[in-house]
Amino acid sequence: MPTCRRKRVVLTEPSEALLQAAKSNPNKEVYYLQQTGEIFETYEAYAARMSFYRLKQFQCEVTGKSGLDYFQALESEQQEAQTMHSRFPEPLKAAVLKAVQWQVVGRLDHLVEAVFDRFKDRYFVDEKVFVDAQGDKFYAKVVQVHPPKTKSDDVDVPAENQASSSSVTSPPHVIVDDDAVQIHKVGGDLKIPAKEALVRDDPLKYSYKVQILEEQHEKSHEKGKAASKDKAKWSGSFMDVQCSVMSRDRLAFSKSILRRFIRDCVDRDAAVASPWTVKPVIAKHYGVDSVMPEETRKGVEDIKRGEIDKRKKIWEDKEGPPTKKQKKMTAAQEERVKALAVAAEKREREAREKAERQQKAKEEAERLAAEKKKKKPIRYPTEDLDVRLNDKEKKAGLKVKKPTPSKLGVPFGENQGTFEAFLTSWNFLVIYGQPLHLSTFTMDEFEHALRHSLVDPPCALLGEIHSTLIYNLRTVPFTRHSAVLSLLRLQDTLEEEHRVLSVSIDELAGAMADVGNNWERIPLRHNEMRDGWEEALLGCLKDHATLDNFPRLREVLTRLLFAPEPHAEVSSSSSSSRVSSPAANNLTVQSSPSERYYALPPADRIDILTLMCNLAVSSKAVHSHMESCEEQLTALRKEKIEIGRQKKQYTEEMNSLAGETEVKEPGTNGTVPDEDTTMHESSDLSDVPSEDGSETASTSSARQKRSARQKDLRQKAHTQAHAKQRELARAQAASAKQALAEHRRLDEEVNKLERRLEAIEREFRKLLGAVRIKPLGKDRFHNRIWWFDGMGSASLLGSGGVVQYGTGRIFIQGPSEMDLELMLKKEDDDYEARRLEEEGPEGMLAPSEWAQYAEPEELDEFLAWLNPKGVRELALKNSFIKWWSHIAPGMRKRISDLNISAKLPEARRSTRTKPSGHDISREPYMMWTNRRAVNSV
Repeated sequence: MPTCRRKRVVLTEPSEALLQAAKSNPNKEVYYLQQTGEIFETYEAYAARMSFYRLKQFQCEVTGKSGLDYFQALESEQQEAQTMHSRFPEPLKAAVLKAVQWQVVGRLDHLVEAVFDRFKDRYFVDEKVFVDAQGDKFYAKVVQVHPPKTKSDDVDVPAENQASSSSVTSPPHVIVDDDAVQIHKVGGDLKIPAKEALVRDDPLKYSYKVQILEEQHEKSHEKGKAASKDKAKWSGSFMDVQCSVMSRDRLAFSKSILRRFIRDCVDRDAAVASPWTVKPVIAKHYGVDSVMPEETRKGVEDIKRGEIDKRKKIWEDKEGPPTKKQKKMTAAQEERVKALAVAAEKREREAREKAERQQKAKEEAERLAAEKKKKKPIRYPTEDLDVRLNDKEKKAGLKVKKPTPSKLGVPFGENQGTFEAFLTSWNFLVIYGQPLHLSTFTMDEFEHALRHSLVDPPCALLGEIHSTLIYNLRTVPFTRHSAVLSLLRLQDTLEEEHRVLSVSIDELAGAMADVGNNWERIPLRHNEMRDGWEEALLGCLKDHATLDNFPRLREVLTRLLFAPEPHAEVSSSSSSSRVSSPAANNLTVQSSPSERYYALPPADRIDILTLMCNLAVSSKAVHSHMESCEEQLTALRKEKIEIGRQKKQYTEEMNSLAGETEVKEPGTNGTVPDEDTTMHESSDLSDVPSEDGSETASTSSARQKRSARQKDLRQKAHTQAHAKQRELARAQAASAKQALAEHRRLDEEVNKLERRLEAIEREFRKLLGAVRIKPLGKDRFHNRIWWFDGMGSASLLGSGGVVQYGTGRIFIQGPSEMDLELMLKKEDDDYEARRLEEEGPEGMLAPSEWAQYAEPEELDEFLAWLNPKGVRELALKNSFIKWWSHIAPGMRKRISDLNISAKLPEARRSTRTKPSGHDISREPYMMWTNRRAVNSV
C-alpha cells in the first residue's frame, strides 16, 4: 500500500447514508473511482480525492521511491511485488508464511532475521538449488527430502559427506510421504527457541535427492572444453546430497527479498504487542490457518499484558506512584520523608529558577536577533509591496499617490466588456494587416467608424475591414446554414410564440433564406467600393456563426434583416439621444443588410468583428504570417548578436587608438630639449678661457682658427638636430592625424551599429506582436501597463522619420484574480488600505477594468510615482525609458490631430439626415484609404 508522509493511505469507505440510499434506490448515480474502487456521492468529494491522489507526495512502500502520485506508487508496488513473487521460491512460501503467522515481534527486521536463520539450510521438494559436487557447481531440482534416519536405518547412511550419483533408472531410496512426516516441522516453528530447534531438528541430518537440470545454464566458471564434457555427463542424473553442499540463488533467497516477501504478505494492527498475521487472501491460497489457536491467543494476550504493565511501570516511575492509603510510618520514617520533601522542594525551586533564567536569556537573544535583523540593510530591488516611502523620501518630493487614470476616456468605456472586444478586434486587424491586405488605421479612426450611422456617404473603412475578413474566412472550413440550424435547435427549447424584437425564429429563418447564399463567390472589388459587402457579411454569418460562438446571433440577425415601422424610424432618427425608443424595438418590416447595417449599435458591430477575427485566426494566411514572423525573429536575434560583437570589437580598437595617442604625446615634448641642453653645456665648456696668460701671437691665431672651426661644427650639429626634430614632429603629427581619422571612422561605424540596433528593436517589436503580445510591465499593485503602438503591420516611424501612432495612449488594466488572491494573502500588510492611500478610490481598478493615460504630463507623473526599488516597477520604468522616444511623441501627435479635428463637429453626433454646414467626408476616418488593397482581390 502506498504511503503518504510515512503513513499508509486508507481507502475511503462509502458513508452509511450512501449505503442506505443505494439500498432504497439501486439506480442512484454515484461517482466511481475505478483505480481504487472507491465510491463518492458528490463530484466535489470525487474531485478532492482525485486531486489528493495526483499530488507528488506518495512513496512506494516496496522500493522506497518518493515524489510519486498515488497511482504511480501503486503501479511501482505491483510491479515490484510481481517481480519478487516470481523470484521467491514457490515451495518455500507456504513454510515461511506458516512460520511468521501469529508471531509477536516488534520490528520487521528482527522477524526477517529469525526466518532467514531458520530456513537458510532447510530445503523443500521442487526447489531449484545449486549443488557443489567434486569442485563444480550444478543447477539442480530437489526431488525428495529424507528426514533424519532412525537408529535402525543408520547403516544405510554413507560415512562420508560426499554427494553420490545414480543413474536416472536407479531405484530410489525410501520415499517419505509429506502427510505422514512433516518436513522441517520443528525447525520451521519460530515459537521453539533456535537452540532447541537445532537440537531436535538438525538440518545437517537431512538428506536430499536432487536431479541435475540440463536445460538450465550452469553458474560455475568453466575453463576449457574438457570441463564442459565432464559436466555434460551429469545432466539428468540424480544425486543424494546434504545441505552442506547445497545453496540457493541469491536473487531468489536473501534477507532483502525475504523482507519484501514478508512485508507484502503480512500485516499487523497498531495496538501494543499485536501479532503479525498473514493477509486472508494469501493465507487461504497457501493453506495457512487464519483462525488463531486458543493456546496462541492466550500467549499473545500474556505478551500484550506484560508489555502494557512494563510501559505502565515506566510511566509510574516518571510520574510517581498513584495515590493510595499509606501505612502509618514511624518517627524516623517521618523525619526521613520530611527531609526528602524539603530536598525535593529545594531541587524544584532551583530547577524553576534555572528555567526562568534560561527563558529570560532566550528572550534577550531573540530580541537582539530581531534588532539585528531590523538593522540589516535591505537589498534592492525587492518585492514592490515591501517597499515603503520613508519620511526623508517624502520630504524629497517623491510622490505618494498615483495620478488617477481616466476610465471614461477609453473607447466605449461605459461597458468594459465592449471595450475589451473592441481592443481585441482593432489589435488583430492592425497586427495582421499584411496577410489581410489591410492598411493600418488608428484606434480613434476605428472608433469613429464603428459609430458611423449614415448610409450615404458610406464609410470606406468599414467596407474594407469586413471585405478583407470575408475574403479570409472563405478559406476557413464552415458548415452550411449553421446559424439557421443553431436557431432551430434553440426553438425546440422555447415556447411556440417566443419573439425577439417582435420577430419569431421562423420569420427570421424565412428572411435569411434568400440573402447571402453565395457569399464566398461574391466579388467585392476595391475599385467598386466593395459593393455588396453587407449581403456577403450576412451569408458569412449564416455559415460560420452559431449560438455557441456568437451568443447574440438572433438579435444581430434580426436587426440586420428587419426594420421598424417608417414613422417609428423617423421619430427615433430625429432624436439625438442614443437610447432607442420602444417603437424602434419592434422590427416588423423586412429589409436588407445594406440598409440596416448602419442602424446597428456599435456593440453589435464589435461583436460581429470579434467573431470574424476569432475565426480568422485559424486561417492559413494568418498561420503562414505567424510562422514567417518567427523565422524573421530568429534572424533578427542572430543579427543582434553579431552587431553586438562588431560593436565590442570597434570599441576595443577605439580604446587602443586613444591609448597609443596618449603614450606618443609625452615623448614628443621631452626628447629634443635634452639633446639641446647637452649641446649647450658642451659649448659653454669649450668657451672657458685658458689659464696661461702669456701666450704668443701665433698660438692665439691657431686658437682662433680652431675656435671658428668648432663653432661651424656646433652650428652644423644644431641645424641637423633641428631638422631631425622637425621630421619627428611631422611623423608624429601624421600618425596622430591618421589615428584620429581612424578613431572617427570607428566612431561612425559604432553609431551606424547603434542606429541599426534601434531599428532591430523596432522591427523586433513589430514581429513579436504578431506572435504574442506582452505588456510593458506591472506596477506594485499588479496593474498591467499596455502600449499597443508599433506592432504587426504598424510602424513607429513613417517615411522621413515622421512619428506615427496607433493608440497614442497608455492603457492600465486591473490586476487579475490570481494576483489579487496573492496580495490579499499577505498577513503583515493592509493591502486594501494601502491601495486606497496610494491609488485613491477612483484610481483603484477591479479585475478586467481598464483606464488610460492620454497626455504626456499624466504619464510623467506616473513615472515619477514608480519606485525603482521594487522589482516590477524597476522593470516597468526601464521599459518606459527604452521606448520613451516613441511613446511621448506619439501621444503629442495624437493630441495635435484631435485638436485639428476638434474644430469640426464630431462624426458620432451625425444623424441619418446629412447636417448642413458640415462635410462629414472630411473627417479623418472617412478620408482613410486602403493602399494595400490596390493589387489584391
